[in-house]
Amino acid sequence: MSPTFRSLRNRNYRIYYAGGVVSNVGTWMQRIAQDWLVIQLADNDGVALGITTGLQFLPMLLLGPWGGMLADRYSKRKLLILTQAFMGLVAIVLGVLDLTGVVEVWHVFVLAALLGLGTALDNPTRQSFVVEMVGPDDLPNAVGLNSASFNLGRVIGPALAGLLIEVFGTGPVFIINGVSFLAVIVALMCLHTDELDPAPRAGRGSGQVLEGIRYVRGRPDLVMVLALVFFVGTFGMNFQITTALMATEVFGKGAGEFGLLGSIMAVGSLTGALLAASRGRPRLRLLLGAAFAFGVVEVMAGLMPTYATFAVALIPVGVTSLTFITAANSTMQLAVDPVMRGRVMALYMAVFMGGTPIGAPLVGALAEAFGARWSLLAGGLVSATAAVVCALLLARRSGIELRDELREMSRPRMGSDTMVESVR
Repeated sequence: MSPTFRSLRNRNYRIYYAGGVVSNVGTWMQRIAQDWLVIQLADNDGVALGITTGLQFLPMLLLGPWGGMLADRYSKRKLLILTQAFMGLVAIVLGVLDLTGVVEVWHVFVLAALLGLGTALDNPTRQSFVVEMVGPDDLPNAVGLNSASFNLGRVIGPALAGLLIEVFGTGPVFIINGVSFLAVIVALMCLHTDELDPAPRAGRGSGQVLEGIRYVRGRPDLVMVLALVFFVGTFGMNFQITTALMATEVFGKGAGEFGLLGSIMAVGSLTGALLAASRGRPRLRLLLGAAFAFGVVEVMAGLMPTYATFAVALIPVGVTSLTFITAANSTMQLAVDPVMRGRVMALYMAVFMGGTPIGAPLVGALAEAFGARWSLLAGGLVSATAAVVCALLLARRSGIELRDELREMSRPRMGSDTMVESVR
């Protein structure tokens, strides 16, 4: 088997991966349908679109650390079955409201927040569950393959959603996504639990969330990764808003062309994920370089004059964004104590996804005030600047450590000469 797919040798991971592919297609179908529904209900209001996206990610910011605590305390497999069932139910409720013609913008707001509530528990549990299936040696490969699965759904889902929306409307798309969660639930129930390698369970004492925060705070390397993830994720990766507004306001396109943009970008993301799966443990310079490159190509995408050139520019945006995401994810998971992994990954996801409630409304408001192109230009500039600042801080810190090491080496040792000197 190719080294790129080596984690698939593991039976449990193969089953889990197959269920994830099906569910990811449904997830991306819902993302497109939800954005399109809000655009229709709110008459192309970028702020409403930003609020919807923000509400979907706000629970991750507020409740993510508690989700990580539960992931460290209980069976991750059982927790995932519960979260997947809950999120599937939320999708079906939105579909029923839409199909019966009673759906309003506030319905979408509430259900987006509920979906985010499920995600706040599901994400840190799912992220930290992978290593229990494949082990630490294959974790970077599995993270890359998970991203490939996510972006394979991104290739298929948006295009399929756009076609279904054109023919049937948005309602059936939500129903299909709700049913797709069954694929993950069935996969989780079919795993051989005796082949899993669960991390030690955290105790039931108080203050466990704060313990996770203190653990990260005492690790400058993790703090720097989280800072970079915050700026890139909060301001640069609002693709639900930016591509929707570029498609409708700048290029005057419909649902089909909007969905196609998501699929085209996913081609680049899928490429980036597979490249990540073929690499070993990522280095910090890869993380910094990917963040800077992402900022540059996002600015270039925002300057594209036509729909066709914009679509092509989204491919390198996808490659660089996934290179950055997989490098950050693997770096965080491999650098922590296994008993803390759930809480650390909850903080990681809270920073990465939880920053969206801050960035999404700001990006939407910026687009309303200055035009849709600025939603991409500003995000790219912030991302590239964050990478440069983190690189300079890292270089300064490395320089201080090197000077300290040289100073230590140059200190006189307690040999014969220094003993004589001390006697005098």
